[in-house]
Amino acid sequence: MQYLSGPLTLENFILAVTDEKPVLVDFYATWCEPCKYLDEILQELEERFNGKAKIVKLDIDEHPALKAHFTIMSVPTLMIFKNGEQLWRMPGFMLAGEMENKVLEFV
Repeated sequence: MQYLSGPLTLENFILAVTDEKPVLVDFYATWCEPCKYLDEILQELEERFNGKAKIVKLDIDEHPALKAHFTIMSVPTLMIFKNGEQLWRMPGFMLAGEMENKVLEFV
């Protein structure tokens, strides 16, 4: 799983999610208990994807400009990007199988 850190701009973020494969982005916070539970699910998903999609995590406290740009009101918030375009968004999370199916809709 890739953790986006350092000085990220919107342009850098879009480059990170520009891929022909779907990119599941987890907007999270270190203080968020549900986010910690979601980590286990995402690790399982990453294995299931087997290279068909990738997972990226972004700490909203480290990147307030991106939090504001994407209007993140609660964490976790999940988004799916493909070729840099946002295709899906959901606050909260689903079970691993449901998330896997959602991401694979965009393969």
